[in-house]
Amino acid sequence: MAKTAFRPRQRLRPRPHFGEYGVSSISKALNEAVVKRLAGEGAYARGLDYYRTGRVESIEESGGELRAVVVGNRDYTVVLSSDEGVLDYSCNCPQGNEGVFCKHCVAAALAWLRRPSDAGSKRGRAAKKITLADAANLLREEDKETLVSMILEWARQNGRLEERLLIYAARRTSPEAVTAAILRAFREAVHIHGYLRYHEAAGWARDVHEAIGPIEKLLEDGHATYVIELCEAALEELTYAAGSLDDSDGHLGGLRERLEELHLRACTIARPEPRALARRLFEWERMLELDIFYGAAERYAKVLGKEGLEEYRKLAEEEWKKVPVLRPGSRNDTWVHHHRITSIMESLARASGDVEQLVAVLSRDLSHPYNFLRIAEAYRAEGKLNQALAWAEKGLEAFQDDPDPRLVEFVAEEYHRRGRHDEAMDLIWTEFCRFQSLTGYRELRAHAKKAGNWPHWRERALAEIRQKIARNKSAPRREPLYSWESHGGGHSLLVEIFLDENNLDAAWREAQQGGCSNDLWLKLAAAREKEHPEDAVPIYWEQARKIVAARTNGVYEDAVELLEKTAALMHRMNRSEEFTRNLEALRNEYRRKRNFLKLLDQKQRSLYLS
Repeated sequence: MAKTAFRPRQRLRPRPHFGEYGVSSISKALNEAVVKRLAGEGAYARGLDYYRTGRVESIEESGGELRAVVVGNRDYTVVLSSDEGVLDYSCNCPQGNEGVFCKHCVAAALAWLRRPSDAGSKRGRAAKKITLADAANLLREEDKETLVSMILEWARQNGRLEERLLIYAARRTSPEAVTAAILRAFREAVHIHGYLRYHEAAGWARDVHEAIGPIEKLLEDGHATYVIELCEAALEELTYAAGSLDDSDGHLGGLRERLEELHLRACTIARPEPRALARRLFEWERMLELDIFYGAAERYAKVLGKEGLEEYRKLAEEEWKKVPVLRPGSRNDTWVHHHRITSIMESLARASGDVEQLVAVLSRDLSHPYNFLRIAEAYRAEGKLNQALAWAEKGLEAFQDDPDPRLVEFVAEEYHRRGRHDEAMDLIWTEFCRFQSLTGYRELRAHAKKAGNWPHWRERALAEIRQKIARNKSAPRREPLYSWESHGGGHSLLVEIFLDENNLDAAWREAQQGGCSNDLWLKLAAAREKEHPEDAVPIYWEQARKIVAARTNGVYEDAVELLEKTAALMHRMNRSEEFTRNLEALRNEYRRKRNFLKLLDQKQRSLYLS
């Protein structure tokens, strides 16, 4: 079985007392009581079963660290060690990657704790660690028949090794045989039994990537024609697998790109019949699944040549006739079905190098302002700036009630380039007033500096923001319609702007006068803690208290970090005793939140500084 990637270790300390620090021996940190407490009843029972059924394949100690291999659905690596008397642990199984003391950790710990008593009797002499070099020397001493028997026996017990041996043997026979062997191994790797959840997908993807390796080797061996067939068959297998896993991390995209890159390299070498290749690529690109061979006409232009591109174009134009012409205001109810053929026509136009062909394709759908921008950008890339500006202005006129900000930016930049600064500023000001934000303020500043009159526009922008704040205060109160509305009230935007301008005193005044969001209070506290610790302390304390009060899932690290900052600041102000009293009151108030109290115990050194 393939080993999954090793992940950084997670730590969960047993509740410490003062005076426990400095203990480093694994024997002091690891015992069955600790194992049971960390694992819980269910994981302990499963881990005990793993230990009893011999799932711990190997375990060794080196430098105070235990490393074990535990056989589950895959081979998993467990590492146990001690840091200041606290048990560190890790396992690269899905649960272990989440920081859980899993059944594999239990099995490894029990294997060590219940090892034969003489295993550690020779304390003064560390056992020699066996290396691959040692194994190689021993293998050289074995006769040929023994080696063959050993390898075959291992292969019967390990499907991946068996696949490698079969591919190895097939390479000594014919390209057809090795192609068939590689395809069998790939299908075995990609096949999914049932459904793969999110945390299982990464291991599956690693196995599939490993199965692509022999295809790359086949290309290195000079069999490009067979690689083309293999890549297309492998992509088909990926398509079948796509519906059987949670691919939130995009593993399928990485596998697809690797196979497509191999396919293009093989086609560049083998030069398959261009019309047949064009037909296959066209059918692949029409599929919606996985975006396979997206933009193939452009990417494969040199391989397809004139004949192949003509065939590709003929096929595409037949489908293109079915795509409706859309104008501003049109509803595009067939977008999903026609998007792919549109992209194919774009790819053909780009491959031709003719900007007018590309514009003819893009102008088929003008139902959205972004499509006007794409046309303008295409003309600008060819140096046709008058046509670019004309199309961008058409887009602004067609969608004046809801313009695309990117289109506004394009036109404003072009106006600046032509010295039409007032027109550029009118556009940017209108957009700023529509959606007041820090990003909009920065864009207004950038354009005003190009126009040479930023002080005027700055004062106008701040006045506009204050007028909106006043209107909001006088308007009837209502419940927020959206979750984000409840987070940015008060003078948040003004605080953001003054922080962005490094005007810390002005930002503090705005927050004091009108309030701001929690994240901005924390930024202000961080900015003021050096020279004004008395301002930062109540902010850190209150934000920590809010986190503790709101948390129900045991995640309190952010709160404790804020309490540590509060402790340090109050120590600087000779108010440590006051902090200690407040912290004890907080502990008592939330005494039922055991994970919070556990974190406080871990941080005793940084919290109790008096």
